[in-house]
Amino acid sequence: MQHVVEIPEVRATWNPSGPCIADDREQLDNQTFVKRVRTAAAVLYANGVREGDVVAVVLSNRLEFVVILFAAWRLGAAVSPVKPDSTVEEVRYQVEDCRAKVVVTEGGREGATLDVTEVAGPGAEVAGPESAQVDPSAAALIIYTSGTTGQPKGVVLDHANIAAMCAMLVGALALNDTDHSLLILPLFHVNGIVVSVLSPLLAGGRATIAGRFSASAFFGIVERVRPTYFSGVPAIYAMLVAQPESSAPDTSSLRRAICGAAPMPAELIARFETRFGVPIVEGYGLSEGTCASTLNPPGGPRKPGTVGRPLPGQTVAIMDADGRVVPAGTSGEVVIRGANVMRGYLGRPEATAHTVVDGWLHTGDVGYFDPDGYLVLVDRIKDMIIRGGENIYPKEIENVLHAHPAVLEAAVVGAPDPVLGEVPVAHVVTMPGARVDAADLVEHCRRTLARAKVPVSIELTEALPRNPVGKIDKRKLRALVADAIVTTT
Repeated sequence: MQHVVEIPEVRATWNPSGPCIADDREQLDNQTFVKRVRTAAAVLYANGVREGDVVAVVLSNRLEFVVILFAAWRLGAAVSPVKPDSTVEEVRYQVEDCRAKVVVTEGGREGATLDVTEVAGPGAEVAGPESAQVDPSAAALIIYTSGTTGQPKGVVLDHANIAAMCAMLVGALALNDTDHSLLILPLFHVNGIVVSVLSPLLAGGRATIAGRFSASAFFGIVERVRPTYFSGVPAIYAMLVAQPESSAPDTSSLRRAICGAAPMPAELIARFETRFGVPIVEGYGLSEGTCASTLNPPGGPRKPGTVGRPLPGQTVAIMDADGRVVPAGTSGEVVIRGANVMRGYLGRPEATAHTVVDGWLHTGDVGYFDPDGYLVLVDRIKDMIIRGGENIYPKEIENVLHAHPAVLEAAVVGAPDPVLGEVPVAHVVTMPGARVDAADLVEHCRRTLARAKVPVSIELTEALPRNPVGKIDKRKLRALVADAIVTTT
């Protein structure tokens, strides 16, 4: 296929009755899918959507999202997905910021231009305009960042970005027409769109969209749907590992599981693979890089504790504070160059110029390459703790905590200290049924870490705060510990 936007038409010609996309409500073959796309394009066109416009989509995970995505692209318009549980103010901000022509929602939501059933529901095929000639440099997706530092920014990904990313993933994961992805991540995030929908459809495979993720129901869906892979974040794998030991699901259809969004502790990878017999392929990337930049090779060797090697077609390097590339083994900021790097932040030239310098996407992540060329992430630059002038990376402490058999998840942040400036504080979720207290975990840290890196307090908690994509929300954790610290040292 020449272009991702041609997927519906090409698939309908190639195999009209072959399965294409499904969700909890219905299943569409290729022929039905392209009819839905054409009809949705006609409805959007009738509501004023033209080439260069933006369609805002406020939907939960459902196949109509994908129908509307291709319908907008058919008209030469871009799509900006909005987190479905956003407040009215949050939706208004994004809609106004991206200057959306129409807003498609579900269930009569306030601020809607169109209800999803009007645009992409089942019904008679409606004739619409011919498919637009898509300019590779035209905006395809406008994905909003989680906004942990100020207002969310719109990441503009053009059609060339999307096409390059999908081609890279299809090649790296060796996807083909026998692949069937199970989407469990939210469709308002680029990982859900690119890894679990566009790439398998481009490869001739199929996709099933699951609703809201439930750890207890997940393997029942796997047994019923029989996918070949799914993509998740570390929190999802932690929840699955925490399921009762008595459950022994049939995972034989799964060739691999993919993990991204945040580094996954090697111990958690081992627990999942040992218990469920499914290999985890860990990767790394950003929305600004259209999703993925490195990947542990599915054919091996996979190296837990790393996020793999650069994807073919991308250059990943490590730079020092002066913008010089440093040799392998030296830590610095991870920078990325390739056809997948975003066009920029919508309407924010200064932020764009700060993030993309001479073609290099500056990630804000600290990392280094090991002797085999695998990227090891050290931490986020902004998460670094400075204790009495000493730089401490929370991830090092978290890795030590994860090595304790009673620890399921751990998150470390800096807490204010009147003398030292900052001190490390840990929040830990234990394995179900595990018996361990904070003092045990502090002692465990003391055996491995230098004194300055040992957490001054460890709080055992039932859950860690998360952002909408499932990453641990360290900003909320820092707010929790800012007021008072109970020291255990």
